[in-house]
Amino acid sequence: MANYQIIGPATNHNCITGEHDHFYPYLREAIGRALKIDLNVSFLMVSGVRLLLKDLAAAATAGVPITILCANYLNITQPEALYLLKDALGDRCDLRFYNVPNQSFHAKAYFFSYPEGEEVFVGSSNLSRSALTCGIEWNYRIDSRSHPGDCAFFRQTFENLLKHHSIPIDDRELKRYAKQWVLPKIYQQLDQLEADQPQETMEEPWPDNRVAQPQAGYEVDVADSVPAPMIAFPQPTGAQVEALYALKQFRREQLDRGLIVAATGIGKTFLAAFDSRDYKRILFVAHRDEILSQAAHTFACVRPDLSAGHFDGSCKDTAGAIIFASVQTLGNRDYLCDRYFAPDAFEYIIIDEFHHAVSSCYQNIIDYFKPGFLLGLTATPERLDNQDVFALCDYNVVYEVRLKEAINRGWLTPFRYYGIYDDLDYDQIDFKNGRYDDKQLAFLASVNHRGNLIFQHYAKYGSRRALGFCINRRHALYMTRYFRNQGVACAAVISGSPPDDGKALTLDRETAIKKLKDGELQVLFSVDMFNEGLDIPELDMVLFLRPTQSPTVFLQQLGRGLRKTRGKTHVKVLDFIGNYKKANLVPFFLTSTAPPESGGRRGYQLPTEADFPEDCLVDFDFRLIDLFKKMAQDQKKLKDRLVDEFDRISAELGRRPLRLDLYVHLDEAIYQSIRSKKDLNPFRDYLTFLDAIGQTTAAEKELLGSPGHAFLRNIENTAMSKTYKMPVLLAFYNNGAMKLAIDDDDLYQSFKAFYEKGSNRVDLLRDKTTANAMNWGKKEYVSLARRNPVHFLAQSAGEFFFLNGETFCLAPELDAFVTNPVFVGHFKDIIDYRTKRFYKERLEKMETQA
Repeated sequence: MANYQIIGPATNHNCITGEHDHFYPYLREAIGRALKIDLNVSFLMVSGVRLLLKDLAAAATAGVPITILCANYLNITQPEALYLLKDALGDRCDLRFYNVPNQSFHAKAYFFSYPEGEEVFVGSSNLSRSALTCGIEWNYRIDSRSHPGDCAFFRQTFENLLKHHSIPIDDRELKRYAKQWVLPKIYQQLDQLEADQPQETMEEPWPDNRVAQPQAGYEVDVADSVPAPMIAFPQPTGAQVEALYALKQFRREQLDRGLIVAATGIGKTFLAAFDSRDYKRILFVAHRDEILSQAAHTFACVRPDLSAGHFDGSCKDTAGAIIFASVQTLGNRDYLCDRYFAPDAFEYIIIDEFHHAVSSCYQNIIDYFKPGFLLGLTATPERLDNQDVFALCDYNVVYEVRLKEAINRGWLTPFRYYGIYDDLDYDQIDFKNGRYDDKQLAFLASVNHRGNLIFQHYAKYGSRRALGFCINRRHALYMTRYFRNQGVACAAVISGSPPDDGKALTLDRETAIKKLKDGELQVLFSVDMFNEGLDIPELDMVLFLRPTQSPTVFLQQLGRGLRKTRGKTHVKVLDFIGNYKKANLVPFFLTSTAPPESGGRRGYQLPTEADFPEDCLVDFDFRLIDLFKKMAQDQKKLKDRLVDEFDRISAELGRRPLRLDLYVHLDEAIYQSIRSKKDLNPFRDYLTFLDAIGQTTAAEKELLGSPGHAFLRNIENTAMSKTYKMPVLLAFYNNGAMKLAIDDDDLYQSFKAFYEKGSNRVDLLRDKTTANAMNWGKKEYVSLARRNPVHFLAQSAGEFFFLNGETFCLAPELDAFVTNPVFVGHFKDIIDYRTKRFYKERLEKMETQA
C-alpha cells in the first residue's frame, strides 16, 4: 500500500493560510460544482497537476469550459505538466501562455462560475503539491454576491490578459517549449521540498470528504537495471509522459510502426508497458535474457492483469497475452509459422535495443508479423557500420530525447568527463575492417605502466562504485588483478568460462551486480556485457579503458552511469585516449553533433562549453588537444575518404554497392560533407562516379553519355517536396518489365499500391487536400497523379516525358534502353534511393523545425 498525506475537508471561511487548512480541498470542491473554470496560475508543476487532473477531466467530460493561463517565465512551468493536461483534457481545455517578453508573471487566481454567481481565490498558491497540500500559502476567497466589484475587476483583468497578452499552447508551441526547457537551479530545492513533506500511512479507505496523495516514489526502466522498489501504482513520469502523448498523436495518422529514441535512463520499457494498455496481445522482443526477465517484471507492475509467457531456447510459450521472446529463438524461421504464431497473432510488437534490428533474426520477425503497431526502442540508433536503423521504421521517429536534452531537463545525472592522455602506440596494432586487433591491443594494454596510469587517476578522482570497460577477457582479468593488488575490492564479469588462473578473479553477472550495489565491491571490469541491458543508479564512475571509435558504443558506456538516485550529483568519466583512429571525434560524441569539416581557416575546433549539457564538466589533457589537431590536419582529403568508404561498404556487402546501399551505409559525417558539393556527391551522377573510380562494367560504359544516362541523371536530381513522383516512375518500371507509356489504370494501380504502405500514406494524410485518401478510388488517385507529378515531370523534364492524349509517355530516344537490364536496374535503384532519401530528409526537417 502506498503512503499518503491525509488532507481534511474544506471549511467555509474565506481566509486560507495553509498549515492546518490547505487550499487543495477548496479547489476540489469548487471544480466539482463549477459551470465554468478559469485558472490564472503563474507556474504549473507536475505534482500539482496530478492532484487535480482527475477532477478537471471529469469536469471537462461534463462539458464544463476550462481555461488555464500560465507563465513560461524562468522555465518554472514544467513541460511534463502541460503534456499531462493536453493528454487528459485535449481540446476541451483552452491552455495558454502569458506572452509578454521580459515581463514577470506571478499572478495566482482561480475563477469558478456557479448558477448563483462566481467566486475567485486570489493568493500565493501555484499549482504544485506543496503549495496545495502542505506549504504555508495564503489564499483569499472573494464571492461575487458579497463583493461584486472586486470579482468583476479580477474577471475583467483576466479576460484582458487572455485576449491581448496570451498565445495558445498547441502541439507545436508545446514541443518548442519542451525542447528549449532547461531545468532551473531552483528545482533542486523545489524537488527536495516536494520529496521531504511528511507522509502518513493509511490502510483503510478514506471518507469522500477526504483526499489522498500518493507518496513520491521512483520508477526505473527494468530493461536497463535490476528490479527495484516501485510505487504501488506506477504512472508515467518525465519523458514517458511526453512520449505517450506523441504516440497517441502519431497513431491518429494511421501509421503502423515508429521509433522512440531516448537516452539510457529515461525508462523506455516502462514507457512501452504504459503504451501497451490499449492492446490485448503483445510481443516483446530482445536479445538478452536479462532484458527479457526484467521487462517481464516491468509489465507485471504496469499490467498485472496480463498472462505472460516466454519464448526462448528453453521455453516455447505461445498462449500468453504477452510473450517475451528471445530474438535468437523467435528469429529462427522454423518458429515463424502458424504452428507457433500466425502473422497477425499480436496487436502490438515492441523491439528493444532497436539498433540491432538490422540483423537477419530481427528482420525475419519484422517481415513475418503484421501487428497493428510496431514500436522500436533505442538510445543509440546510429551504428558503427552506418546501417540505417531509422529506415526499418520508415523514418517515423515518434519521440526523441538525446543525452544533452535529457541532462538539461533533469532526467539524467550530469557528468564530469576527464580525457586522459594514454601513450599506448596504436600505430603498432593491426587495423582491419574498422577495428584494431583485440589480441595485439590487449597485449600492449596489459602492462603495469598502463595499469598504474589507470589506477592513479581512479584514486585521484575517487569512487565508491565504478564500472570499467575493457578490450577483451584477458584485459578485464589483468585490470582486476592489478586493482586487487592495490587493495581495491573488484571483480571481472566476462562471457564463457574463465581460464584456470582467472577463476578467482571473476563473478557471475548477478552476483557481481549485487555485491557492487551492496558496497562489497568497488569496481567491476567487463568487456561488452554491460554495454546494454544494465544500469546501476549508484554508479559514480565509468572507466573507458579501450579505444571508443563509435558514438553508439561511447554513449552506451556513458549511459551506464547517468541514472539518477538520491544524493548523486554527477558521475565521473575517465576516458583513456591515445592515437587511435577517429580519436579526434571523441569531443563531439559528448555533444551528439557531427564535427566540422577540417581544413577550414580556423582549423580543428573543439566544441565550446555551450555545446555540452548543463552542469557538465569536460576536461581534456592538453596533449590530447594537440593530438586531435594533428589528426585533423593529417586527415585524408574528402574524395579519398569517400572512396575508402565505398571500398569498406563493398567489403562488408561482398559486392559493389548500389546507390541505396551507399546511401544507407555511408559514414554520416562524410555524407553531410559531400551532400552539398556538386563535384563530390556521387548520388548526383552515380554512373560517372563509378567510372571515375574504375567500378563500371562494360555494359555500364556503353550507357555513359547516352540518352539513357541523361535520363537516369535527371531522375537522380529531380526535385521532390512529396513522394508523388515515385509511384509514377514505378508505373513505368512495371515490376521490371519497363514500359514506354502508361495510362490511368497503370497510374491508379501504382499509386494505390504505393500509398497503401503506412509510411507513404502519411504524406497524403498530413495534407488537408488529401487527408481523406483512405477513402479514395481510381478517380481521386488519377486526379492527384495528373495534376501533380505527371504535370511537373512533363514540364520540368520535357525531353524525357510527354503527354499523348490520356497516355503519359517516355521519349522515343529511351526505346532502346527500356529492355536493357542494366538500365532498368539503375532506374529501380534510383527510385528506391530517392524514396529512402525523402524520408530521411523529412525526418531531418522535422528535427530542425523542432
